[in-house]
Amino acid sequence: MPSTATNIRGITHQTRGQAASDGDGVSLQRIIGTHDLSMIDPFLLFDAFGSDDPDQYIGGFPTHPHRGFETVTYMLAGAVRHKDNAGHEGVITPGGVQWMTAGSGISHSEMPEQEDGLLRGFQLWVNLPAKDKMTAPAYQEFAAAEIPQEQHDNHHIRVVAGTTSAGTQGAVTALATKSIYLDVSLKDGASFSQSLPPEHNGFIYMIEGEAVCGPDKTVLLPHVLGILGPGDTVELQAANGPCRFLLIGGKALHEPVARYGPFVMNTEDEIRQAFKDYQQGKF
Repeated sequence: MPSTATNIRGITHQTRGQAASDGDGVSLQRIIGTHDLSMIDPFLLFDAFGSDDPDQYIGGFPTHPHRGFETVTYMLAGAVRHKDNAGHEGVITPGGVQWMTAGSGISHSEMPEQEDGLLRGFQLWVNLPAKDKMTAPAYQEFAAAEIPQEQHDNHHIRVVAGTTSAGTQGAVTALATKSIYLDVSLKDGASFSQSLPPEHNGFIYMIEGEAVCGPDKTVLLPHVLGILGPGDTVELQAANGPCRFLLIGGKALHEPVARYGPFVMNTEDEIRQAFKDYQQGKF
């Protein structure tokens, strides 16, 4: 599916991230939020987790607070039960997504539930602009069957957020960063093209298989994140077999970032206030 655009985005940097442990001993691969890649404005963190050994994840993420950003949990296998201090509770199942706006503050837990022993998915942190950091907490949560899909002859797209070039609107809407989150599967040799506004930053994460991307035909291997350079269109082609990847992009905020643990604000004073508010039970 060749593009008529003249400014195709290339890959400027690739990383596999680093092994990490978070929550109550959950093993994961941290790809954004490391010394190598601290953030891709507006994306603050990106974790890939997956194991068939419950000992590596069953401790989950006991109750913890957030303020000032959004968390996105997208499951490929297994399930995660979440519960917060406002009485909201549910289970994110395979193919499902939860897009939580922490806003002014929320405390919640995320606990894995075994399904044939396998757990696999991703968590993304999306910064909020200063004007929205103290908005009321909110959720957008959808099961696999509720996520719009596009089926083409040689590729398939699950549209979590944003709008495809063919006009399919994602399940998650009304996002401050106008984010796009696509789960794309290509047959061997198939091509994919998607518009992405010039003011957006973005990246590709290869779930499985290989692809070539951009005018330089940069090779992307499994479990690698490729940062997209400037332009207005993303183009990939599956190489050496079928492939599956995430295309994630969002409007850059160009604002100062002050972050400490579960809080992301614009100034150190706001971080101190977040700790004070949490200790005083204001979340």
